[in-house]
Formats: sequence, structure tokens, C-alpha cells
Amino acid sequence: KTFRPRKKFEPGTQRFELYKKAQASLKSGLDLKAVVQLPPGESINDWIAVHVVDFFNRINLIYGTMSEYCTEKSCPIMSGGLRYEYRWQDDSKYKKPTKLSAPQYMCMLMDWIEMLINNEDIFPTRIGVPFPKQFQQVCTKILTRLFRVFVHVYIHHFDSIINMGAEAHVNTCYKHFYYFIREFSLIDHRELEPL
Repeated sequence: KTFRPRKKFEPGTQRFELYKKAQASLKSGLDLKAVVQLPPGESINDWIAVHVVDFFNRINLIYGTMSEYCTEKSCPIMSGGLRYEYRWQDDSKYKKPTKLSAPQYMCMLMDWIEMLINNEDIFPTRIGVPFPKQFQQVCTKILTRLFRVFVHVYIHHFDSIINMGAEAHVNTCYKHFYYFIREFSLIDHRELEPL
């Protein structure tokens, strides 16, 4: 229920070319700290947009592969251990931070991100259409919430990841994500404390 089909970039667009550049860099075995740096002459908003969509796809896949272990019974509260509880708020149905189970939170999160990245007013795909002024703020909120998926998976379900033999993939994805958010200061450092 929380798995979403991959969001793709249209071939021939600037974002598709940036996506190919980012993927080629990752596959080349380069240092991930260097891979996340903005390529010369590229727009920072385009670079962030490409990565936000890519991280959404990857993290959605990670959660989807182990979601059968994250149930209402095993995870009645969306948390990152005993010290961190994440509540849902979305300015429409949940106007106040609301306690949800981890599966409910994940479903709300994936729906919410999918709605944002498919919104042309926030993530424009046509050449010459500018990003909105609040674009990086929206991306910060998306990335902060995606980070919480890592927190939950690492603290509550890493044994399942190991049993599936997926820990190398999850660790690489997390490392890429971490270097990217640090490179552009996209998440408040306090949010990073659980990991």
C-alpha cells in the first residue's frame, strides 16, 4: 500500500540529463561527498529537485521491501527508538501534530510527497518555468520526513534488512542522502540526532 511507482524524468529534458549525470557518478565508485556537489553551471534548484525525486523513489522502495515487518501491531507509533516520536501534520486533514502508527505515517508520507512532486507549481518540469520561492523550504520538509523513514528502518527494522541481504544497499542510499543534505544544509542538525 505504501509502494509507489517510480517518478521518472522525461528523456530530453535538462532534469533527465542531470539525473543521468547523478546516476553515472554513483555507479562510477566515486566518493559520495564529491558526487553530491553541484555540477558547474547547473541550477541548484534543478539539482535539488532531481535528488528529492530520486531519494523519494529509493526510500519508498526500501520501505516497500520491508513493510510487511512494519505493522500496526509491531509499530503502533511512528518512532525512532524510545526517545523520538514522529507525529503527522499536513495542513489539510491533520492540522495539529497527530500520533499515528508507523504504517499509517508512511502511507500518509508517501501520498503527500507524491502529490508535491507531481505538482507542476512546486516541481515544474517545463523549460523556462521557474521554481516557486518556497521550493527549497518544501524540499527541506520532504527530506526531513524522508530522513525519519531511515531512522525508523534503522532502529526498528534493520534486522529485517540484514535478513534480506539489503544492508549494503540501504547503507549506501543513506550515505548518499546524508552527504547530500549536509552539502546543501537541507535538514536541521537536530533532526539528525537519532542516527
